[in-house]
Amino acid sequence: MTQIRSMAQPTARRPGELGVHSLDHFNLLVRDVAEAEKFYGLFGLDTREEGGKLALYTHGHPHRWGTVAEGTRKKMNYVSFAAFEDDMPRFRERLEKLRIDRLDPPKGFESNGIWFRDPDGTLVELRVAEKSSPNQKATFEMKGGDAGRQNAPNRSKAPRVQPRRLAHILLFTQDIPKAIAFYRDVLGLRLSDRSGDLIAFMHGIHGSDHHMIAFVKSDGPGLHHCSWDVGSINDIGVGATHMADNGFAYGWGLGRHVLGSNYFHYIRDPWGSYSEYSCDIDYIPVDQDWQAADQPPEDSFYMWGPNPPEDFAHNFEVIN
Repeated sequence: MTQIRSMAQPTARRPGELGVHSLDHFNLLVRDVAEAEKFYGLFGLDTREEGGKLALYTHGHPHRWGTVAEGTRKKMNYVSFAAFEDDMPRFRERLEKLRIDRLDPPKGFESNGIWFRDPDGTLVELRVAEKSSPNQKATFEMKGGDAGRQNAPNRSKAPRVQPRRLAHILLFTQDIPKAIAFYRDVLGLRLSDRSGDLIAFMHGIHGSDHHMIAFVKSDGPGLHHCSWDVGSINDIGVGATHMADNGFAYGWGLGRHVLGSNYFHYIRDPWGSYSEYSCDIDYIPVDQDWQAADQPPEDSFYMWGPNPPEDFAHNFEVIN
């Protein structure tokens, strides 16, 4: 009898070291949740109503990557990270040793996790959950067409693009060195690369993309973008075109980053932040110690692509 072997990859884990394994989900506050449902639905996400909030899934995947709730203004309400269950006592000891205040969960959010704030005041949850970060480099499709046939469908027949997972988020911070130190010393993330005190990228120690979270300098905290993994450059182009056809043409792309190496196209959302179609990002295996570098920004922002919009790095969550 032929043995049936599972296609699932075993969960990666670096033995003996303490660190989160995944960016579990985020919660974003906006003034109009119906507007968010429209935007994320057009973007290709599976949007659902759950407990009075808009839940963000990717089609065919059981994990909930984010929630959107009503607020008086746009705000990144909290970011949730996941850890292995047997690591939680050590995390609690670490928080006590570092004298980091434990907080109650936000009103209306049930949680058995640990809550605290980062140096910018952003609320962070640490919870037990299955590993949702990848255990290997994501698949990437890039091949030439076959001879003797039309290889591209008519535009009207182009399939809808559906992202596969949340890849990372980029947050605004007032102090890059403080953000690096906090997320390293508290959550066990490691620096992948940085450009001085302008931007920094951090990865998980149990196998993750080049970054599961990144930070860019600003006058205050906030969300710059959420990045969603797709399978090909063609998916990026088709997705961006679909969004433009539906009134969301403002953004940046197509291009390729240097730090992370991913191909990208950013779509401006109704609140001034972005959702990114991304593919083929660098991957850091569980058994590799990535050598972080401090790269000059003029040589490491993007390898090719159009110039970014002048307000690309503007933080619309800062109230002047």
